[in-house]
Order: sequence, then structure tokens, then C-alpha cells
Amino acid sequence: MQFQSLEPFVPSGKDFESSKQLFLVLGFKINWDSGDYIGFQKDECRFILQKFDNKDFAENLMISVKLTDVEAFRNYILDNQLPEKFGIKVGKPTQQPYGKEVNMIDIAGVCWHFVEY
Repeated sequence: MQFQSLEPFVPSGKDFESSKQLFLVLGFKINWDSGDYIGFQKDECRFILQKFDNKDFAENLMISVKLTDVEAFRNYILDNQLPEKFGIKVGKPTQQPYGKEVNMIDIAGVCWHFVEY
């Protein structure tokens, strides 16, 4: 038996449409859409955006995403004024034992750890 993927269900927060738009602007494509659930993908990274608002859950959920350049990712977020447009937060790149990372807090409050490998 081989495990082939892991696709977490990520809560959208109060504004499902804005969350959907945020991930589209970040470069994710919609693989499928069933109304209250949307399957997103960028390269080999996949997740399911769920129309679900639970602040305590969202603010305790962390997702790690490996990418090739955290500086370019952060610059893209800032250059496109995503914090102002969507109310998200983005940190400064920091060196961690597992790689260089930049954190983004999405609309719902989920902390995404984008880690350069």
C-alpha cells in the first residue's frame, strides 16, 4: 500500500468567496467545485477549501507548504497588496531548523508556513 497525497480541509472563515479569491490570486487553480467545498491545486500542492467558520479551529490549524523561494512568495504578496485587499497577515522570512520560512495568516486565521527547501 502506498500513500499518495494529503489534502487537508481548510476552513474559509466567514467570507467563503473572499477566501476563494485569495487562493486564486496566490496562483492556485480550481480542480473541482461542489459549492461548499473547492479542490485547489498549485503544482503538486493540493487542499480543499471548506465553507466553514470556526475561529478557534482555524486559529489552531497550521499548514506547512514547501516552495522554492520564500522571498519571491512574500514579495508577490506584498507587491499585490494582498494584506490590504484580503486582511491577511504575512511575516518576515525567518531561518528555522527545517528551512527558511515565511508565515501567512489567511482570512479565517489559519497559519500557513511556506518553507523554502
